[in-house]
Amino acid sequence: MTPSHLTDQPIRPLTVGDLARCADLSVDRGWHREDHKWSLLLTAGTGYGIDAPDGQGLAAACTVTRYGTAPDLAAIGMVLVAERYARQGLGRHLMTQVCDGVLKGIPLTLHATPYGRPLYEQLGFTTVGHAEMLRGSFRPEPGIDTSPVRPAVAADLPHILRLDHEVHGTDRTHLLARLPAFADQLLVSEDRTGALTGYAAAWPNTDSDVIGPLIAADVPTAKALVTALAAGTDRPLRTDIDVRHEDLVSWLTARGLESIADNTVMTRALPALPGIWTRRFAPLTVAA
Repeated sequence: MTPSHLTDQPIRPLTVGDLARCADLSVDRGWHREDHKWSLLLTAGTGYGIDAPDGQGLAAACTVTRYGTAPDLAAIGMVLVAERYARQGLGRHLMTQVCDGVLKGIPLTLHATPYGRPLYEQLGFTTVGHAEMLRGSFRPEPGIDTSPVRPAVAADLPHILRLDHEVHGTDRTHLLARLPAFADQLLVSEDRTGALTGYAAAWPNTDSDVIGPLIAADVPTAKALVTALAAGTDRPLRTDIDVRHEDLVSWLTARGLESIADNTVMTRALPALPGIWTRRFAPLTVAA
C-alpha cells in the first residue's frame, strides 16, 4: 500500500510554470532534463503531478496529450516518480487516478519501458506493437533521391494537417501547429503533381536531434526524408521506429544508427491505434 503521507498529497494539473520541477524530476531518475520536450508536452497537453511532502519539487508526474474533439484518444507519457519515493506504490496511485479518474472513458495509449510494462498491464493496458529506439551518427547512402523533399512553408500546414489526420485517424492540430516553432527542421515530400506524400521533422534534444514525426507513403519516401534531415545537422540522430517497418530499421542500422532501447506500444479500451500504420514510421515523441 502507498503510505498515507503520499496519498494525502493531491494530484494537480501541471503547467509551464512547473517546467523546472518536471525537468528536475527527470534528472532525479537519471534522465536528461529535456526542457524543450517538457515545454511542448505541458503546452500541447496537460501534466499531472504530486508535490513532494518534503517540499522539494515533485514526488511524481506524468503528461497527457489528448487527440480528437471528444477526445477520442489520449496518450500518457513521462511517468516518473522521484527516487526517494520509488517502490512505494506512488506511480500506481498516480496512474490509477489519472486513467480511472481524469481520463475515465477515454481510450488510452502509451509507450512502456520494460520496467513500467507490468504496472500498465495490471491497469488494463495491452500490447499492440513495439518501437525501436535508434541513435547514432548518420552516414548517407549514395544515390538516395531527395529531390521530392523540400522545406515546409506556411502554406503547407493545412496539407500536413490533412495528411496527418488521415494517417493517424484523429485530429492532432493542437500538437502539429506547434511543430514549426518546436522543430529545427520541418520537411515535406511531394509527388509529381505537387501532392504531399509525407512530412518529417527534426527537433533538438539534449545530445541529439530527434527525427519525428516521420510520415511517408512508402519506405523510399521515408529514406529520402531522413537523408534530407540528416544533411541539415551535424549532431547524432535519434528516432523511434515502428518495428513492423523492418526495411527502414535495417537501413538505419546500416547507416550508422544503433538500437538502444525497445518500447512496448500499449492501449487500453482500444484494440489498436487508429489510422494507417504502414505510413506512420515514427512519432513526434513516444511521450505523446
